[in-house]
Amino acid sequence: MTRKIAVIVIHGIGKQTPEFADKLTVALCDRCREVAGDDIIVRAANWAQATQDAEDELWQRVVADHHLHYHGIRSFLVDFVSDALAYQPSPSDRHTYDAIHISIAQTLRRLAQDAGEDAPLFVIAHSLGTIIASNYLYDLQNDDRKGIISDVVRAEMHDNPLERGETFASLYTLGSPIALWSLRYRDFGQPIAVPSRKLGEHHPTLSGKWINFYDRDDVVGYPLQTLNDRYGQVVTEDRQVNIGGLFDSWNPLSHLSYWTDKDIVQPIAADLMAAWQAVNPSQPTLE
Repeated sequence: MTRKIAVIVIHGIGKQTPEFADKLTVALCDRCREVAGDDIIVRAANWAQATQDAEDELWQRVVADHHLHYHGIRSFLVDFVSDALAYQPSPSDRHTYDAIHISIAQTLRRLAQDAGEDAPLFVIAHSLGTIIASNYLYDLQNDDRKGIISDVVRAEMHDNPLERGETFASLYTLGSPIALWSLRYRDFGQPIAVPSRKLGEHHPTLSGKWINFYDRDDVVGYPLQTLNDRYGQVVTEDRQVNIGGLFDSWNPLSHLSYWTDKDIVQPIAADLMAAWQAVNPSQPTLE
């Protein structure tokens, strides 16, 4: 029996449907099938509902009945900016932070069930989802020392290597605002460890990487390697890509088009196939 590869996809800001990752999932699995069969297991973490109800109520309370101008821009601010503001925990309230992390924990639990409790974990995250992924992995990597995972999140986790983050191998950030988020910290902060420091205990033949994809026209996504020396050591590559088609590849709308762009799908699929072969060494080698 072959070993499987686990992939979690985490969306970014704005309204999302449960099917947000379907096209990416199909594209990745189709590209990998000839080499890895059905062993690439992709699951999407849809955390949008954790903020959407409150944002809808906010719209009704302060916008809908007050005859305010520029509804389109206001809707963008409520749907997009409010996600980032709501996610930030305060000393007295981390309800939204925990609600979003519960969604991540539940998705990882499904991955552990479907791919195996020690399956290598690959993380693909977009926009605000890159910050959520970074925070969730940071909490896993530092919980033993700091005890920072809340009880409500821990209740959704099972005690296995994948859900503990020990098999975390690679991170792919798409249109990431981590550079902006890093302003919260002195000298722009400390990145997570990529891969997990315990990956070799479970998969000694597997290596990991952090590829940060950004489009120069995307005003939300930024390079990360030059934030400080620590990021320079952890981020494998800031890869500049031209995302989108005729109507969005040349403007900030490119931020919304990462999911199905071939410059994203092809290299990630290649890495997944290489990882599958690394953990299934008896299988035919990819030519």
